[in-house]
Amino acid sequence: MKIVVQVKLLPEADQAAALRSTLRTVNEAANWVSGVAFERGVPREYELRKHTYAELRARGLGAQAAQHVIKKTRDAYTTLKANIKAGNLGKPGSKRRRKAESKPIAFRPEAAQPYDNRCLSWQYDQRTVSIWTTAGRLRNIRFACSPDALRMLREHRKGESDLVERDGVFYLTATLDIPEPEVYEPGGFIGVDLGIINIATTSTGYRAAGRGLNRHRKRQLELRRKLQAKGTKSAKRLLRKRSRKEARHAANVNHVVSKTIVTTAERTGSGIALEDLTGIRSRVRLRKDQRTSLHSWSFHQLAAFVEYKAKRAGVPLVYVDPAYTSRQCSACGHTDRKNRVDQATFACRACGFLAHADDNASHNLARKGETVWTAGRESRVPATP
Repeated sequence: MKIVVQVKLLPEADQAAALRSTLRTVNEAANWVSGVAFERGVPREYELRKHTYAELRARGLGAQAAQHVIKKTRDAYTTLKANIKAGNLGKPGSKRRRKAESKPIAFRPEAAQPYDNRCLSWQYDQRTVSIWTTAGRLRNIRFACSPDALRMLREHRKGESDLVERDGVFYLTATLDIPEPEVYEPGGFIGVDLGIINIATTSTGYRAAGRGLNRHRKRQLELRRKLQAKGTKSAKRLLRKRSRKEARHAANVNHVVSKTIVTTAERTGSGIALEDLTGIRSRVRLRKDQRTSLHSWSFHQLAAFVEYKAKRAGVPLVYVDPAYTSRQCSACGHTDRKNRVDQATFACRACGFLAHADDNASHNLARKGETVWTAGRESRVPATP
């Protein structure tokens, strides 16, 4: 399996200036390549290279850097095409889709630039890197990371690494190719019900309340509103300083929750059954005051964290259809809309079973997980002689 590790670069002042200049140069060049690609109907990478490579070399880019700029631009158009095909930018004729299709893709001055082993080398013992820049090869740039990240870099780094600048700080994002352990045969499944009030509720009794995260999001929203309304230079400076703070906090919470779920499954020899919530934002209809909570709900990120942690641990994981899991009684199987008394209470109209609504749904998801796993296993019936 492929995962990424991010390390923080600690360059000297002159090294930082060279890195910053390099990123701006390659992204300015990528914008020019994007314009050429747009004018020519986004040709294939080989054809695009014929129209742009010589000019990129004339702009001072090295051979490998020029190749990466062309590939980065072509990949961006491939991603745009995939998003349009999947309907992620709206229906044909929608304002968002027309805007995306009517102009070339633009790259930010500090956008990531890929580096391969010819442009970047790692010295793990010294914790330094040597990297190509428009000012020449820079050597002995220090980097910082955890001991575990350094071990994984040393043992599993493979492929390209991306150089990116965020808020004046430089990072290298390296790709790791880690062998996946064999998935064991689960003795049962842990159902995981995802939500906004409770981030995750499992059939083992674990419940990650969302009160703290929701309060944090509300505080950040109010602060952004005040600073945006003020509009002064200091307010804009504070807005830049606090950008991505909410996203970092939410990601940390999701890491903690996902690690707890996967560790419990590994310890008990169980599998994990997750809800397949694809497209939920476009399916549900909510009042205006509820839309912010729905669109800031990072259920996909939590599911992705659980998935990759489960793969690393060899824990079986399946996605199940969540339909009617909040209305069905986990004790007798009776399904009725009236069983869901309110957001937190489930009371079966048939057998009288009373439980927290999320607990009841997690048990239904666990049962569905066992069914999906059994249906997906290979037949163990001996072959006919």
